[in-house]
Amino acid sequence: MGQLTVVGLGPGRAETLTREAWEVLSTAHEVWLRTTHHPCAQLVPQGPKVHSFDAVYERAASFEDLYHQIAEDLLRLARRPEGVVYAVPGDPLVGDATVTQLLRQAEAQSVPVRLVHGLSFIEPVSGALGRDALDGLQILDALELAQFLHPPFNPDLPALVAHLRDRTLASEVKLALMNQYPDEHPVKLIEAVGLPGQRVTGLALYELDQRDFDPFAVLYISPLPPVSSFEGFQQTIARLRAPNGCPWDREQTHQSLRPNLLEEAYEVLEALDADDPEKLREELGDLLLQIVLHAQIATDEGEFQMPEVIAAIDAKIKRRHPHVWGTVQVNGVAEIGENWERIKRAERAGKGEAQKSLLAGVPRSLPALAQAQAYGARAARVCFDWERLEDVIQNLEHEIEELKAAETAEEREHEMGDVLFSVVQWARWLGIDAETALRASNQRFAQRFAYVEAQAQAAGLSVDKMDAETLDALWKEAKAQ
Repeated sequence: MGQLTVVGLGPGRAETLTREAWEVLSTAHEVWLRTTHHPCAQLVPQGPKVHSFDAVYERAASFEDLYHQIAEDLLRLARRPEGVVYAVPGDPLVGDATVTQLLRQAEAQSVPVRLVHGLSFIEPVSGALGRDALDGLQILDALELAQFLHPPFNPDLPALVAHLRDRTLASEVKLALMNQYPDEHPVKLIEAVGLPGQRVTGLALYELDQRDFDPFAVLYISPLPPVSSFEGFQQTIARLRAPNGCPWDREQTHQSLRPNLLEEAYEVLEALDADDPEKLREELGDLLLQIVLHAQIATDEGEFQMPEVIAAIDAKIKRRHPHVWGTVQVNGVAEIGENWERIKRAERAGKGEAQKSLLAGVPRSLPALAQAQAYGARAARVCFDWERLEDVIQNLEHEIEELKAAETAEEREHEMGDVLFSVVQWARWLGIDAETALRASNQRFAQRFAYVEAQAQAAGLSVDKMDAETLDALWKEAKAQ
């Protein structure tokens, strides 16, 4: 068996082709190019017979099929006594998915491989931008990035997106980036990378797919103003907890922060009730502070680290959504809930845990209305529910009659609880969050009562001295407001 030799041709200028690459190409019997549609294809010296995989590019149904076919063809050629030389633009191991696939299959099939490195696109791009590639630069292929709904890199650091190819791909890349970066975020497009005509164009992110560019263009994404990343915020909290950090933060424990966590969660709910996006942004930040602070305390105490928290919840979400990350087919939200409970039971069984009540996962610390709605929703997942809305209303009417018939204070308290529970289930059937609805009603009452008080004060009167008719008139005015 011969060997597979993979040669990096550099960006396309003769002076950037390495001496080793020139010697390999000059002595080869034949050379296979990944593509002839690149300036570096002209660097192959006279002598060897030159082939390309351009025809495979044209007939492949997908890039996965393309990479697999190229790898299969090259490994077949490599088994000949003379082996095969495969030449690619740039460096073999910088942004060339065909080589990555090829190396995996070569290792599996015990085919010897020789890599001849070349100048990649990173060096000339770094020069054009005037920055060190080791200074936190993140690199991703455009095809890979286009598969994401959210960019998989740190926004506090710069990033390069290689092989932008065309406007269609640029549009997909732009949409992924806009899940993290503002529409006006400054980016730079580097074209003719490493060639005499190399050029850098600055533009806003939203403009990315509004122009044509060469198929080997590279996108540079400038960092967001620090600190914008989760990693950066973790560094901030770790600094607070460090020996030379804040004495108050260093003293905190999981238990001492419990009231803070609860308070911040309620302030998030208040921002939601107010339908105030700016307030919600602020309060989510305060809640995130509590989460990261708890994780840092756990890290300091040797309990667990934030990656374990994220990995566990990410795995759980994917495991419990087989209709999204699997092949399970579902018909409607009700079936999703049933699957969710079935998966949870299987998880507990796999851990050797005793079967818990379906309601065991509802926190006891929840407000009573929210807890009642959660209980009803959990029971409904296993079809323990009324069949029709009319049945829900009829049950409520029955509970009201029982409350009316109650004779002792203890009976009245018991029946009032049943009435409230039934009201919450009615809200659930109507798609209304009972806790949110009551909070909004409380707020309306407070605002209207404040109006009545203000009008009474303006008239030089006290609310407790006003007659019922006057109070009722003011209340109606408040409602009209």
